[in-house]
Amino acid sequence: MNKTLCLLAIMCLSTAACAKVNRYKGYRLVWHDEFDKDGKPADHWDYEHGFVRNEEEQWYQSENATVKNGMLVIEGRRETVDNTRYDPESPKWQLNRREARYTSASLNTRKSFHFRYGRVEVRAKIPTATGAWPAIWMLGNQQEWPESGEVDIMEYYIRDGQPSILANACWGGEKRWEAVWNTSATPFTHFTEQDPDWADKFHLWRMDWDEEYIRIYLDGELLNEIDLSQTQNKGGKQQGFNPFSNDAEGFGDYLLLNLAMGSSGGEVDESQLPFHYYIDFVRVYQKIYSPNA
Repeated sequence: MNKTLCLLAIMCLSTAACAKVNRYKGYRLVWHDEFDKDGKPADHWDYEHGFVRNEEEQWYQSENATVKNGMLVIEGRRETVDNTRYDPESPKWQLNRREARYTSASLNTRKSFHFRYGRVEVRAKIPTATGAWPAIWMLGNQQEWPESGEVDIMEYYIRDGQPSILANACWGGEKRWEAVWNTSATPFTHFTEQDPDWADKFHLWRMDWDEEYIRIYLDGELLNEIDLSQTQNKGGKQQGFNPFSNDAEGFGDYLLLNLAMGSSGGEVDESQLPFHYYIDFVRVYQKIYSPNA
C-alpha cells in the first residue's frame, strides 16, 4: 500500500471522513454533519447560554462542545460559574440563582437550517449516569412554545421512578404555555435486558415525518407513532393550527442536541463526572417527489 492509501486508511479509522452515508430509495440527503473536522463545531451550529429551562442544574456554554475523532462531544462537568444575570429579588429561577455548579452545552440549527417533513438519523452514544439528561429534539421556527410544536426524538431521564428512553411530541393546549403531550416512555431495562452492554455502544435514532404521521425509532424498533390528525393547537392565537402538518410559508423545524443535568435527570452523581454525550452524525433526508423516485 502506498503512503497516500495508508494515510487515507488511518483517517478512516480515526475520523468519520470515510464513513458511508446511508442512501434511501426515494429520498435525498438535504443536510448533514459528519463531525469530521476536529475543533469547534461547524458554524451552522448555534448555542444556548446560561440557565434556560426546566430548572436544570447546568449552565450552558459553547466551550463544552467539541469535535474530536469524528464525533461531536458534549461534556457535562463539575464547574462553578457565576450567574451573570443574578437578581436575588427576581421570582424567576434563571435569575435568582447566584451560580451554577455544573456546565454543559446545547447546540441548535435555529439560524441556519429548518425543514418540514423528512427523515432524521442520529447515531449517538448517550450518558446514562444518574443526573444526565441527553436529548435529540426539534422545535418549530414560528410562534412560541408549545404552539410551534416540539418533537423529542430522544430523551433519557427518570420517568415514574425509573430511567427511561422517551420519544415524544407536544403542541399547544387551551392556555398559553400549556402543552398537550403524546409521550412514549420505554424503561431503560427494556434495552439492557437485551444487551447488558447497551450503554457502552452507539445507537441509531430515526424519525420519519410526513403529512400524516411522525414515527420515532431506536435501532429499528418503533417507539412512538404520532397521528398528526390529532395535533392541532387547542387554544390561543394559534388555535386550530397544526404545527406538524401544515403548508404555512417558511414554517419548519430546527434541530437541537443538548445534555441537561439534574431536574428530571435526577440528582447528579458527581462520582460519574464528567458526563460525555457522543454524536457520530446527524443526517436529514427528504422525499424526492418524482414519478421515478
